[in-house]
Amino acid sequence: MVSVPNNQPTIVRTPRGLTISGTRITLYDVMDYLRAEYPPKFIRSLFDLTEDQINVALSYIEANRAAVEAEYQVVLKQAKEIQQYWEERNREHSARVAEMPPKPGTEALWAKLREQKARHELEA
Repeated sequence: MVSVPNNQPTIVRTPRGLTISGTRITLYDVMDYLRAEYPPKFIRSLFDLTEDQINVALSYIEANRAAVEAEYQVVLKQAKEIQQYWEERNREHSARVAEMPPKPGTEALWAKLREQKARHELEA
């Protein structure tokens, strides 16, 4: 970790991972934009960071490139697994909802909706 006296920004380990002190911004958030080749000034503005905060983050990443990159790959893998889990859950939920009969008293509303959809498809 970077340690700087006098309340200067540092990189701290939190339950969320390597984080810029005084923020909820992780180095992995910054890495996403660095890998997409966004300039530091854009990243700083995007996350509303101070010049010192972005400089500390970039310096830490550069000084610890291999370790940060390895941790970043783990974070990306976990995020993908979580996304896949929720996409599957949503597919299952949508399938269950689609199988449910319409609520009593909504038949006219569904007929009107189908009519509007058909009209829209003809216009397109």
